[in-house]
Amino acid sequence: MSLRMLELESDGVTILKIDGRIVLGSESNAFREQMKSLLAEGKTKIVLNMEHVSYIDSAGLGTLVAVYASARAGGTTLKLAQLGTLFAKMIQMTRLFTVFDVYPTETEAVQSFRT
Repeated sequence: MSLRMLELESDGVTILKIDGRIVLGSESNAFREQMKSLLAEGKTKIVLNMEHVSYIDSAGLGTLVAVYASARAGGTTLKLAQLGTLFAKMIQMTRLFTVFDVYPTETEAVQSFRT
C-alpha cells in the first residue's frame, strides 16, 4: 500500500493528512520529502493528521522524530492529531509522548495554535 498525503490549510495552519503505512523505503522517504518541502516553503504551524496511518515501523518512527527535530530547529511547531490505537500505544511504549504534542482531533490541534 502506498503512502498518500493531502495538504490542507486552516486558520494559517498547514494540515497534512496521511493515509497508509510509514515504513522503511519509499513510504518513509516520501513522508520525509513532503515535510522538507513544507519546511522549505516556510510553513511554521503544521498538524500531522495520523487518523489513517495503518502502520508505522521503527524506520517510520525514526523519520517522524527526525522530521520533528528539523522542524523545531527551523522554528516550526509540529503537532500530531488523531492517532490510531496501535500508533498511540507505540508512542506511549517508546515514551515519545513526551516529545510530541498529541491531540485527539485535528480541530483541537489546529485550535491549539491560537493559545
